[in-house]
Amino acid sequence: MNIAVIGVGGVGGYYGGKLAQLVPKQRAVNVYFVARNEHLREIQNHGLLLATSEGDLVCTPTLATDDVSALPKLDLVLMCVKGYDLDEAVRKIKSRVSEATCILPLLNGIDIYDRIKTQLPHVKVLPACVYISMTIERPGKVVQSGVANILHFGEDPQSRGSLSWLTELLTEANIKFNYTDNPFVEIWSKFVFIASFGLVTAYYDANFGQVLASPEMLGTLRSIMEEIYQLSKARGIALSPSIVEESIEKGRKFAPETRTSFQRDFALPHKKDERELFGGAIVALGKRFSVNVSTAETIYAQLNHRKKSL
Repeated sequence: MNIAVIGVGGVGGYYGGKLAQLVPKQRAVNVYFVARNEHLREIQNHGLLLATSEGDLVCTPTLATDDVSALPKLDLVLMCVKGYDLDEAVRKIKSRVSEATCILPLLNGIDIYDRIKTQLPHVKVLPACVYISMTIERPGKVVQSGVANILHFGEDPQSRGSLSWLTELLTEANIKFNYTDNPFVEIWSKFVFIASFGLVTAYYDANFGQVLASPEMLGTLRSIMEEIYQLSKARGIALSPSIVEESIEKGRKFAPETRTSFQRDFALPHKKDERELFGGAIVALGKRFSVNVSTAETIYAQLNHRKKSL
C-alpha cells in the first residue's frame, strides 16, 4: 500500500508520523511525505520528531520529497495542506491517483470535498475533519499542544464501499478515529466554531475573552454562527438546533487570551490566510442557496480591504 501525506505541518506531521511507524513493521506499507524547505531537509536527514502526549517518536518515511512526480501510484492520500494551497496540491497529484485511490482531506472548511471532487470526480474523497492541536516547533519537529485528538470521517457519498481496510490501518497506527455515517455534521459543527471565531477575532483584533465580554463582538459572533447554521439547513446538514449556543460555550472554555490562527496570519502583511476558506465560502454558499449572510459578507469585505492596505 502506498500512502502519501501532502503537507507535513502540524496535522500532517502527526498523522503521517503515526503511519510512518508502520513502515518497518509491514513490508507492504510505504509512506511518503511531501514537505518543503528546511522542514523537509531536516526530515530527510534526521526523520520527523513527533512529540505528543503519548510520548516522543522519531518517524522515518519511505521517502520525504518536495516533488510529487517522485511518488508511485497512490492508494491513500492524506491531504494536509492549508485551504489556500488545496487546489494546487490536488492538481499536482492528478497523475499519482486513480479510481482506486482514497483521499482523506484533513483540513478545515465546508467546501473541501466539493473542491477536490471538481478536479478528481472519479477518485474517492472521504469527508473528514480533525480535532487536534499540533504545531511545527522547529524544522523537523512537530509538537502536540492540546489534549483533543480525534479524526472523524465517513464514506464518499458518491462512491460508497467498505473502508474496513482503512479503519484497520488507523487502528494499527494507534490513531484515534470516529467512523461515522454522516461526517458532514462533524465538519459543519466544527466550521460554525472556527469560522465565526476566526472572522470575529481578526476583524476586531481581539482575543476570545474580549470577544465574549463585549456585547457588540458577541452579537457579531452569534450572528455569523446563525448564518452558518441557516446555510447548513439549506444544504440538508442536520446540525443541532442549539449549535450556536453550544459553540459559544465551547469558546468560553478556552483561555481568555486565546487568539485564532487565522487572526495571527491575517495580521501579517505578506502572509497567506484563510479568508476565502471562511468568509469567501460563507458568502458563496449564501448566494448559491439564497441565504442571508449579510454579517459574514460585511466582515469578509472589510477584511479584504484591510489586508490590501497592510
